[in-house]
Amino acid sequence: MDTAAETIPALQQQIEQTENQISLLLGKNPGDVMRHQGSFNEDLFPPEVPAGLPSALLERRPDIRGAEQNLVAANAQIGIARAAYFPQLSLSGLIGGQSTQLSSLFSGPHSAWSFVPQVTQPIFTAGRLRSNVRLAEAQKESAVIEYQKTIQTAFTEVSNALIAHQRVRESRVQQQALVTALEDRKRLAYARYTGGVDTQLNALDADRDLLQAQLDLRQIRLNELLSVVQLYKALGGGWQ
Repeated sequence: MDTAAETIPALQQQIEQTENQISLLLGKNPGDVMRHQGSFNEDLFPPEVPAGLPSALLERRPDIRGAEQNLVAANAQIGIARAAYFPQLSLSGLIGGQSTQLSSLFSGPHSAWSFVPQVTQPIFTAGRLRSNVRLAEAQKESAVIEYQKTIQTAFTEVSNALIAHQRVRESRVQQQALVTALEDRKRLAYARYTGGVDTQLNALDADRDLLQAQLDLRQIRLNELLSVVQLYKALGGGWQ
């Protein structure tokens, strides 16, 4: 009993600190978190994970979305770098026809794409523009690799979460069976003690073993709930 009582202050500390973290996430001052029920329902089990979860669920993950947008931005940078090869000029004139810049583009001594890159730019600009294109393409390749790595990480985290959820659920079933057996042992031990055929020490040992098994069961139940939370996180928000 004393061992169980010693854990209460530590558990209460964890509860209060967790409530403060929840309040912070909600943009509130530290304090208690409102509960809908007065006590925890021990018969409440985590929701069953349905079979056949589509991998498309992972597309909601913030890291995958971020890596995807980085890849989109890298593709856009390639377009920006290559666009620098094209002349910057006005296509239309004041009255809706082509501009003088456009009309002179293919006439005169500097016609037929002699402006690649633009004729008016220094000769070293061409090398810089080509380098910018190569840099943008390298950034795209890096973004593709990062995107693939992020997806692989997501699948790994989902796999780990599913394994953890399955194994901890199996542990909970086994521990529940142990608690049931120790409850019967305790009942028989006290019956033998009150009947004068066994010692009080054996009855107290049965009581102590049952208490420890019950504490272990509570911890396994907590781990099972946490495994569902981790699976929700790995999936990017559950399976709804």
